[in-house]
Amino acid sequence: MKKLLLSVLLVALLLLTISPPAVLAKSDGPGQVNATDVQIVKKVTLHGPAAKGGKTVPTAATGILGEPVQGEKYAVVIGINDYPGTGSDLQYTVADADEMSYVLTTTYGFSAGNVHELTNTNATKTAIYEAIADIKTSAKLGDEVVFFFSGHGAKGKADDGDKNNVDQAIVVQEVVQGTLQFAFIWDGELVQWFRGFPTNRIVFVFDSCLSGGMSVLKAPGRVVCMASTINSMSLEGTAWGGGHGQFTYYFAEEGMQMAKADVRPNDSQVTVEEAFDYAKANCKSQTPTIADGFDKDLLP
Repeated sequence: MKKLLLSVLLVALLLLTISPPAVLAKSDGPGQVNATDVQIVKKVTLHGPAAKGGKTVPTAATGILGEPVQGEKYAVVIGINDYPGTGSDLQYTVADADEMSYVLTTTYGFSAGNVHELTNTNATKTAIYEAIADIKTSAKLGDEVVFFFSGHGAKGKADDGDKNNVDQAIVVQEVVQGTLQFAFIWDGELVQWFRGFPTNRIVFVFDSCLSGGMSVLKAPGRVVCMASTINSMSLEGTAWGGGHGQFTYYFAEEGMQMAKADVRPNDSQVTVEEAFDYAKANCKSQTPTIADGFDKDLLP
């Protein structure tokens, strides 16, 4: 397994320097963005024996619960296996989305009607924007919002409203002239889409390569959990729960659903920070990062 991971690291470094074909720098949909030097950095799929988790090292969790949620709970949950063409498909990101939706509804009491799950061809840039906009019109002060994405990441120089020299994006899809093609939601676009929300209690979870760049979404009341650093990869495979992203498996399935992250304190409830600490302690060959603007620990 170690040799396999080392070979994957070498492949991932090569992927960072290759621009795949059929990438649209300018995608149709809300807030069209011009971008140059666009590179998709593909999540890496592994196959191997079942991984062993179980340990945790508290770093983000304070052990003190912050303000509890007072109102409704909403979520946008995205997973894309089936990308345009065949060379960029993934295998377990839809399973990640299903797992996240399941945890939100069964463990944390989200109403199924308030969870917008978008997968594969339904996960277009327009559909994602509209799901966020729909929640924005419904949410009130004291409500909670979760945004989850599992798929590919990208980088480039995008005219997305911020001043970054290099921007990061999540890779989605969009219908362009009747054909489903690659599209990108840049970090600056997400900042704009979530600006002016009636509630500041928002949790972001990104299981994608380069996701550390999404730390720009940090603001008071928000927690941004990212499966990798701004320059590194994210893994998926059969080793994690029979088929999941490594980060999502430890964060959502073992950490939250199985409550293995419940250690600081051990009180039969798992905060976002506890789940992140558990995932970070167990992930191999990738380094999860967090940007936490919530006062103390956030219990969804």
